[in-house]
Amino acid sequence: MEHDPYERMRLAMVEHQIVARGIHDPRLLEALRSVPRHLFVPPGLEREAYGDAPLPIGQGQTISQPYIVALMTALLEVGPDDRVLEIGAGSGYQAAVLACLAADVVTVERLPEVAAMARRNLDRVGVKNVEVLVGDGTRGRPETAPYERIIVTAAAPQVPPPLLEQLADGGRLVAPVGGREIQELVRVVRRAERFGYEHAGPVRFVPLVGEHGW
Repeated sequence: MEHDPYERMRLAMVEHQIVARGIHDPRLLEALRSVPRHLFVPPGLEREAYGDAPLPIGQGQTISQPYIVALMTALLEVGPDDRVLEIGAGSGYQAAVLACLAADVVTVERLPEVAAMARRNLDRVGVKNVEVLVGDGTRGRPETAPYERIIVTAAAPQVPPPLLEQLADGGRLVAPVGGREIQELVRVVRRAERFGYEHAGPVRFVPLVGEHGW
């Protein structure tokens, strides 16, 4: 097996940034230890990939801080049989982590260049159960709804109504909601036609652009 020069940095990231902040889900921690985050950042930023900060990936987009990826994924509580809808593919890293936990992942990206980057990155690391689509993520993807889990990786003034409609009964949705600068991370749990909201603290994301976003 080819030696991974970043393995030590990745293991340290999980211990010092994720476990130390109270995330202990064994399946999630194993996913974070196995996905080579340095392959999801632009060339020249590989050594910064495991730092405690977001990084630019081009086109005005970012790859989220490792802890935020872990926190949002932990809040989703993804099961091995779940279908996950992701809004905002970015470089593909979040989708790669989800792919380790779920049956399959559909990710919708507004920018064709960013979607193409995500596809390249996912192909490079051998992820097979993620479908990357180009479109207005605020509309979701009704053709393959409902989804047991939905994650939104850009900030909207409110949770887009189509995403609530596409959430399965008993499903969970995690999204940053608020203004353009600062948002609150929320988790929505659906019970029939009732939606319960929980708050998980302040975050900062790029705006979610689309019909039901900014």
